[in-house]
Parts: sequence; structure tokens; C-alpha cells
Amino acid sequence: MNDFLPFIVIGATSGSVFAIAALGLVLTYKTSGIFNFAHGAVAAGGAYSFYELWQVRGVPWPVAGFAVVFVAAPLFGLLMERLSRRLEQVSTAPKIVATVGLLVAIQGIAVSIYGSAALNFPRFLPTTTYEIASVNVGADQLITMALALVAAAGLSMFFRLSRLGTAMRSVVDDPDLLSLTGTSPVRVRAAAWMIGSSFAALSGVLIAPTLGLDAVLLTLLVVQAFGAAAVGSFASLPLTYVGGLVIGVGAGLSTKYVTDFPALAGFPTSFPFLVLFVALLFLPKDRLVEARSDARRAVRDRRALSSRTRVGAVTVGLLVLVAVPHLVGARLPVYTSSIVYALLFASLALLVRTSGQVSLCHAAFAAVGATSFSHLAVGVGLPWPLALLIAGLVTVPVGAVVAIPAIRLSGLFLALATFGFAVLVERLLYGTGIMFGAQGTRLAPRPSFAAGDTGYYYVVLAIALAGILLCGLVARTRLGRLLRAMADSSTALTTAGADVNVSKVLVFCISAFLAGVSGALYASLFGSISTVTFNSFLSLTLLVVLFIAGSRQYLSPFIASVLLFVLPSYSATESLREYQPVIFGLGAVLVAVNGAGGVDWGARFSDAAERARGRSARGPVHARNRAPRAAELDMGGAAR
Repeated sequence: MNDFLPFIVIGATSGSVFAIAALGLVLTYKTSGIFNFAHGAVAAGGAYSFYELWQVRGVPWPVAGFAVVFVAAPLFGLLMERLSRRLEQVSTAPKIVATVGLLVAIQGIAVSIYGSAALNFPRFLPTTTYEIASVNVGADQLITMALALVAAAGLSMFFRLSRLGTAMRSVVDDPDLLSLTGTSPVRVRAAAWMIGSSFAALSGVLIAPTLGLDAVLLTLLVVQAFGAAAVGSFASLPLTYVGGLVIGVGAGLSTKYVTDFPALAGFPTSFPFLVLFVALLFLPKDRLVEARSDARRAVRDRRALSSRTRVGAVTVGLLVLVAVPHLVGARLPVYTSSIVYALLFASLALLVRTSGQVSLCHAAFAAVGATSFSHLAVGVGLPWPLALLIAGLVTVPVGAVVAIPAIRLSGLFLALATFGFAVLVERLLYGTGIMFGAQGTRLAPRPSFAAGDTGYYYVVLAIALAGILLCGLVARTRLGRLLRAMADSSTALTTAGADVNVSKVLVFCISAFLAGVSGALYASLFGSISTVTFNSFLSLTLLVVLFIAGSRQYLSPFIASVLLFVLPSYSATESLREYQPVIFGLGAVLVAVNGAGGVDWGARFSDAAERARGRSARGPVHARNRAPRAAELDMGGAAR
């Protein structure tokens, strides 16, 4: 038993931090109906703020901790409450996009200010060690575990005994009835967001000395609290606390065994996401009911463009795409990358826009396609076109596996399951020989008939246009109609006798196939691919940028890829690239709040063209041109 105690102590310490973060997450979700994907980013922001006050400004750490946990974090909670009110009338997808956008923005701000390299975060709690059951336990570890226990017990008693706690439970069931008693639901939710944000900031401050000050790592590790929340069915605070301890201890104990199995080196850090994925798969479906909110699916009044406008736009667009190699010079690889990602965005839009399913594992699909292509083209020596096709087909079973949770989950819980799957693939498989290998890179050749940049650009363009056209054709078939109906109401579709499960599996398989092909094309562009290219957070960025790009099926993927690749390449300084995640994140929040269905850029362009024509018709130049013609008509009439 003494051999296990050190791992249990370490696991219980980290699990206590997960529990503190998860308690705040569940609290805000129960009271507002908004699952805050940015909870981990709030924790990272709290850690950076504490570091700034303590290490940079010289503020004593108790004062800095109080300012961050009890002043700054509650103020941020008030902002989150205002945002949650604006999101009440939108569907699940914009809610997810808004909080994911906040995550991307906060993380981007931290990286732009402090850099991407991890900073040393000194320990601030006492480090005196005590021998307990023949195991040395640090005072800081005991304090962390005690804080988590007190927080869980105190929050449970607060809900049961205090008037505000009772109001918080009531606001979940019926906020209108609560308002009749003279208690404002807005104030109750604001209090919940303030407490939840304080818990997130506290978890970030407590775990930073162990991990160091790293924006991505802090965000991701506190996101592991999602698994603890899943154990508690996103509702029970005591079970959430137990879930945090189970995850921490389980991950700690697994480190004892993985030393003998190098292939499982990523298992301890993947354990929380494995718990999340399994919990979402096996929890009773009646316990996975999204929190009550006033959300309604938005019905877009999309004005169809005239056939003349569509033909003209398509013709001009194709001519521009064909002429790109002769116009952009040395930036051609950037434009080729943009075309590859247009295909990736189109495959994601097929899920998010057409079927209403939010997927946060699209980068994993692309990684599977890229590494499979490398094995086939380099390892086996298959011809380039055949290797590309098979790489896409290899990704199809992966899409089918992800479709398994989609059969029983939807909305928020599907997004959580797919994100957990993406992290599992990255942590468990990326470093193995199945994918990137121990070196973390794979070679990927270009086709012999298009080895140059220009030739390869046209190959990529042809394949991408074919894939985007396939997405459009799917949307116009019976399957597309079923998917749109499923997005509106899967229950009504099932009642009508349609097989919803088959539709979900098919759309995931098609989307995965196209994502796999795009990953292989991107690998061939640069001759190699690495684990950094398709990290799990890329899936979050893809969703955010796609939402900003609008709702037009053919136009939006190109707009999204231009925003992601082309525009930053023309920046004279590095500032635009540094703040690109911040711009994307805040832009996604604004779009989610103001346009539940996304921006219809096609209609915006059409409106702009109509206004321009109207101004031209009313202008003095048009009047002068009409005057001679009117005089001729008058003279002709007089002669007759």
C-alpha cells in the first residue's frame, strides 16, 4: 500500500483543483443554462493576473490572491452574466460558439502579452512537509485538499440553508415563478456567475505552481474539470467533487504503470477526457438533459440571390481562383493552404450548418487523413491519387466511431464528447507509430505530375472544389433534407418514421472523409506534417472562424480560409498574427450574440450592390447621361 500512497496524494491534490473548477462550472451551468467552455481560460487568466500582481508589481501574495479571486474574478462573472442573458434567445450552437470564442480570445491575450513559452511560477503556499503514513505530504498539498473539501461542503450547505442558495435552485426550475416572489432572477444568476468565476480563478492560482505559467496547458488542464462535471451529471455538486478526486487519483495511479509501457505515456493526462467520454456514453440519457433556458432555434429569413447574380459571382470567383498563381507571387503556398482549409471548413459546415451537430474534433479527422496518407504514399509506396483516396476512406471509420455518441447525444453534450475524443486521440495516438510516431513528424510527397507550387495549387483547387460541390449536392438530396429536419427537431423526424441514427452516421462519415482528404493535401503541400499542426485546440478555432464567415454554403468556407490564412500574410508586422486569436474569439462572441444563425455575407454583398446601383441611379452622372437620350425621344415624338 505504501507504494501507492505517494501517487494517491499527488492525484488527490490535482483532483482537488479539478473539483474546485468543476464546482464553479456546474454552478453556472445549473443557474444559467450556459455551459462555459471558457472556464479553463478564466482559470488561466486568474493565474496570469496573480503572477502579474505578485511577481511583476510586487504586491504581497495574500493581497494579490484576494484581488484576483474575490475582486477581478467576480467582476468578470458579472460580464459573463450579461453575456448569458444575451444568449438566452439563441440555440445551442451559438451558445457553444460564444463561450469557445471567449476561450480563444482570453488564451490569445495571455499569449500575446506573456509569450507562448512557459514561465516559472514560484510556490507561494507553505512547503513544509509532514510524514503521514510513511509518506511525505507538503503543507501546500494539504491546504489545496482542504480548500476543495471546504468549498464542496460549503457550497452544498449554501444551496440547502441560505435564501440565495434556495433562489439559485429555484431559478433553474422556473425563473418567472421566482420573480413573482420578489426575487430577481438576474441578481441570482449574477451571484452564481460571480461565485463560479471565483472558483475558476482559484483553481488556476492553485495549479499554476505545479504546471508553470503556460496559457495552453493551464486552459487544457482546468478543462479536465469537464470530466468531473460529467461524473456529477452536470448537476450534483457532491458527485462533482467526488468526480474530481476520482479523476485526479486515477491519473496519479496510472503514472505508476505507464513507465513500463512507453506507448501509454499519454494516458495519465488523457484520463480525465477518457472519463468524460465514457460518462457521456454510459450515463442514463434522462440525466443528460440540457439545463433549462429560453433558447429557441432561429429561423433565418434568407433572401435568395437572383440567378444572374449567382452566375456572375460564381464566374468571377472561379476566374479569380484560376488566376491566383499568376497574381500572388511568392505567397502562393499561403493561398494553397487557404484552398485546403476551405475544404476542411466545408466538411465542418456540413455538420454544424446542415445537420445542426457541433463537432470539436475536426482537427483529429484531418490528422488521421494526413498520417494515413504518409503511411500509404511513403511507407507502402502507393501512387499519389490512390493514397489520397484511401487516406480519406481510412478516416471514415473514425467518423463512424465519433457518430456513436452522436446517436444518443446532441447539442452541448455532443460537443463535449467530440472534444474529449479529440484530446484522447492527440494524447494517446499522436505519439505512436500509428500516427506521427516518436519523432512527431511524417513525410508526405507531392504528386509527380504536379511537383511545383503552381501545378500543386491547381490539383488542390480541383479537389477542393469537387469536395465543396459534394457538400452542396448532399445538402440538396434527401439526406440533406433529413439533416435539416433533424437540426430543427429530431423528435419530429423520428415520429415521421425517418431513421435519425443512420442520418447522423452518414453525415459524420462524409464529413470525416473530406476532412481526411484535406489533411492529406495539407501534408503534401509542405512535404511533411507534425503533431503541432493538428492540435486539439485547432478544432475550436475552426468552429469560431466558420461561424464568423457566415452561413452561405459555398461562400463561407472560402471566407473562413481567407480570414485564417490570407489576410494575416499581408500584415506588415506580426501584430495581426499575434492578436488573430483575440480577433477571432471576440468576433465569434459578437456574431453569436447578434446573429444566432451566423452572418449571411451573400445577402450583405447583394444589399451593398443594390444600394450602389440605387445611388448611381440618383447621381448627377446618371442624370447627365439620360438627358441627351430624353431629348432625342422628345424630338422624335414631335416629328411624328
